[in-house]
Formats: sequence, C-alpha cells, structure tokens
Amino acid sequence: MFFKVRKLLTYNFKTLVKFELIYKLLSVFILKPVFSSLFRLIMKVNGFKYITFENISDFISKPSTIFLTLLYLFLIMIYTFFEIINIIVILDASKQKIKIDVRDSFIISVKKCFKLFRLSNIGLIIFVLFIIPFLNLGISTSFMSVINVPEYIMDFIKSNILYLSIYIILMIILYYTLFRWIYSLNFMVLENVNFNKAKKLSKTLTKNTSIKDFIKILIIEGMQYLSYLLFIGFGIFLIILSNKLINGYLLVNSILTTVIWIFLALSFIIFNLITVPISYAAITHLYYEHKEKKNEEIKYITITKENREENIIKTKSKFHFVKYILILIVLLMGTIYTYGINKGRFNLNITKTNNIAVTAHRGASKKYPENTMLAFKNAKKLGADWIELDVQATKDNKIIVIHDSNLKRVANINKNVWELNYNEISKLDVGSHLNKKYKGEKIPTLTEVIDWAIENDVKLNIEIKPTGHEENIEKDVVDIISEKEFINKCVVTSGKYNTIRKVKEYNKNIKTIYVMSLAYGDILEFNDVDGFSLESSNINEKLVNKIHKNKKEIYAWTVNNEKNINKMIKLGVDNIVTDDISYTKKLIEESKSSNIIMEYINFIDELF
Repeated sequence: MFFKVRKLLTYNFKTLVKFELIYKLLSVFILKPVFSSLFRLIMKVNGFKYITFENISDFISKPSTIFLTLLYLFLIMIYTFFEIINIIVILDASKQKIKIDVRDSFIISVKKCFKLFRLSNIGLIIFVLFIIPFLNLGISTSFMSVINVPEYIMDFIKSNILYLSIYIILMIILYYTLFRWIYSLNFMVLENVNFNKAKKLSKTLTKNTSIKDFIKILIIEGMQYLSYLLFIGFGIFLIILSNKLINGYLLVNSILTTVIWIFLALSFIIFNLITVPISYAAITHLYYEHKEKKNEEIKYITITKENREENIIKTKSKFHFVKYILILIVLLMGTIYTYGINKGRFNLNITKTNNIAVTAHRGASKKYPENTMLAFKNAKKLGADWIELDVQATKDNKIIVIHDSNLKRVANINKNVWELNYNEISKLDVGSHLNKKYKGEKIPTLTEVIDWAIENDVKLNIEIKPTGHEENIEKDVVDIISEKEFINKCVVTSGKYNTIRKVKEYNKNIKTIYVMSLAYGDILEFNDVDGFSLESSNINEKLVNKIHKNKKEIYAWTVNNEKNINKMIKLGVDNIVTDDISYTKKLIEESKSSNIIMEYINFIDELF
C-alpha cells in the first residue's frame, strides 16, 4: 500500500506542494484575519464585546446570531472543502497519469464547488467542520484544527473508571460510525453525487473493510510521524558530526552547517505542507482499490491539457535567477551567523527568565485528598509557589474549603453543603474516597487554612464558588482575609464576575482573578479584575500580550501534560495551575536554558 500511495503523491508532487503553500499563505495572512473579523462583526451586531460561559446562552439565543453564525460556518466550510476538492482533483490526475498544474486544479475545483453546493448537501457543513476534525486522522485541512477535548475535562474523565469506560466505548462507536463515511468526499468530487448518496456509497464501499482501512490509514499516519522524528534526528546528527570532523576549519564548518540547516528548513516546510495530501492520498488509494476489487466503474475527472509551454519557458529563467539569488543570500547570512557562534561571538545557550509561578490545584491533589490540610502541606513540600483552594458557605454561613456543592463524591453522603451546618460537616471523612490510608481527613475552614498559610509563609489562590443559597459569601471571605491581614498573600478568584465585583466593592486592595472556561472578544472590559485565569485552550500569544500590556495577569488552568505546560511557558503566562507540581516546576527550569538546535526545531514546529 505504501508504494502505491507514494506513486499517487509523487506524480504531481510539485503541484500538491505549490497548492498547499498558496493555501497556507492565504489562510495565515488573509482568511484567518477575515474570518476572525467576521465573527467579531457578529458579536458587534448583537451588542456583545466578549463571550464567556456566563453570557453565551444569551448570545446564541438571538435569531441574528444564529443566522450570521450559520453563514460564518458556511463560508469556512466552503473554503475548507475547496482545499479537499483540489487535493482529490490533483490525486485523480496522478491516478490517470496526467500532469496537472495549480491553475488547472483551481479551475476544475471551482466548477466542482458550484455543482456540489446545493441544499441537498447541507449536511456537508457538519461533516467538513466537525466530523473530519473529530476523526483526527491527519485529514483536517490547514484551516481547521483537530477537535480535542479540553484537558481539564479529560482529567476528570480519567479520574473515574466508569466515566473513562463510557468515554472509550462512545469513542469506539463514533469512530466506527463516522469512519464509514470516509470516502464520501471522493464520491462527491469524482462522481458528482449529493452528500446523502455519497454517505451511503461510502458505507457500502467500506462494508467488511472499515476496521482494516482505519488501521491502514493509522499506519500511514504513524509512518509520517516517525519519518519526521528520524529526519530531525538525522539533521541534528549531521550538524554535530560536521562540528567534530571539521572543527579546525571554521569557515568550511560554518558553510556546511548552514547548508544542512537550509536543507532541513526546506524539508520541514515541505513535510508540513504535504501531511494533509498524504492522508488523502491514502484514502483516495483505498477508494480506487475497493472500486477495482468490486469491479465497480471508476469515474475519473476529465482533465483538458492546455498548451502552456510558452508561458512556462518565459518565466522559468527569471524564476531560477531569483531563486538562486535568494539561496545565496540565505546561505551568506546563515554562514555569518554560524561562523559567529563557532568563534564564540554568540552564546549557543539561550538563557531565559521564565518567572512563572506554579499553583497547586486544590493542593497536592494528584496524590492526596483534594482541598485538605494534608494536600496543602504536601503542596508546600513539593515547592508550589501558590496553593489553589475552593470555598463555599455552610447552612450556618461558615466558610469551608470544598470544591463540589454536593458531598457525595468526597464524603459519600448525598447532601449539599448549604443543607448542613458546619458542626455536621466537620465530622465527615473526605480522605477515604481516594485511599483508605487517608481515612479521617476533614474539611477545613478557610480560617484554619489561612492560619496555617501565615505560619508557613504560603500564598493562597482562594476561589469563591457561590451556590445561590448563601447570604453573602463574598463579604464573609473578605472579612476573614482582612481580619487575618492576609491581603498581600492571596488572590481571590471566581467563575462568576458578579462575585469578583462584590469582592472589589468590599475591599479594593484585594487582588481579584476572573476564572473563565470560555473567553472570546474584549475580556478587558471586565474592569473589576486584576487578572484572568483561563482554561489553557483559550490562551494564545495575542491574548497574553494584550493582557500584559494592560498590566494585568494571566493564569492557565488546569495544565498537566508536557505539551500544554511547555506551550504555556512559551506563551509567557504568569501562573500555571496544575495537579503535577514537581513536573511543572521541572519543565519551567529546563525552559530557562536551551540550545539553539532546540530553539530552531521549536520555531519550525510552531510556524508550520
């Protein structure tokens, strides 16, 4: 299969690369800004400056929002689908052994778009924008990213065997159901059928083969990833080898190293441009293979070859001249820089000052019962800069430290916090649910935790979780903080903006942080906050810069895996809220000193 997929790719390889390059440039510099502006326009028309979980229901309930959002999704789908059509057209030309250029592919794809966009294909919007990214098989186009479940939700699912089992079963069912539609786009583009018929034809084509096909495509994806890793490793090996073998000849070594870097850079760019075509080449190959095995008629696209040799010859010499000049300039600049490194004029180690604080989410909750004194004490031992805890009010208005409103999960009693007095709650065991050895752990009061924090010089992130059953939890919390003179050692946070506003009314000197699961638009409109604690998938470089420019802080929650921790470090957030304190601190320390090879790899990876 691999060799047949390679043939399908290589026959019109230059055309595929050229098209993907044009597509990516259009996406990054024109279409993404345009689509972002369109969504902001939808918000402006409806009088929304920002969208959070607190106002999203109002936003989506407006008829104009629904209409404009559907139009917005439709435009994204058109552009996304157009890339897929182009790739299938180019691959079909390769199957027919016909050379095709980007202009031919573009013209054919435009005609196909007009034929395929009709009311009967309305389900295509859902398929292209949601199902393809959900499958996460490398077939998400340049404009789309794969659909990932937020890390905090996945952490919650993984923490419960029942939820994890249900999640796995649902994923298997969804993957099996949706994968049978995988050839729908090929049927639509190549046989000009509507989406509903294409789904049926795809299901018929994958009958008894869907699992095998899925495995084959996964193997192709795995080979891509492995090739990428091997390529990086080989390039770094060549650079290290050249440094050792030609160490005495600095100029030669600098030129050779620069040539390797240029080759690697171009190869990385090409590799990232063809990831989607490779995946579609695998799908298209399987489509043709199944059709041939079942003796079904294969309908090819009619491709008319126009004589463009004169235009090609006229531009060829000019293009080569410019290309060679650019290569020489890059080679010269790279050699000068590499020569400077070899002469010791530049430091190979890039030292950074990542003064990012680490907050222990509900204490050291990875190993110890959350929101207990045991979890807080061990968080301090592990070196946490801050400890995050949640507070609620009991029936008799005592402020206790607990996350859930219902006590079932942590205390095995189906009662709500507001239904019980503190005297009743203080007797509950909240350690046994995690491990029998923690039996007897109690729910502490906020006062107890602050007293301990003062004695041990610990900073607290106090999140208020109002339930609507308390009298005035904000004032009670502020009074405790003020009485204990703890204002400069804490931040008060909440997922309710009204709660933040009340805290500021009672004491403007207390630092407040607005906790947000969803954040879009001008969140700086929230004047009563000193910072934002955002779910990590909402955080990007532009937002971090904007918040810092306005002299506010940005926290990222709840970040546990290496990829997301490193991403937050690179973005320069002020505080990472995590369950894994030691590992997060280790990655922050490692990020403070890295070599130029890793910086280069990270740059290429982020760019493409």
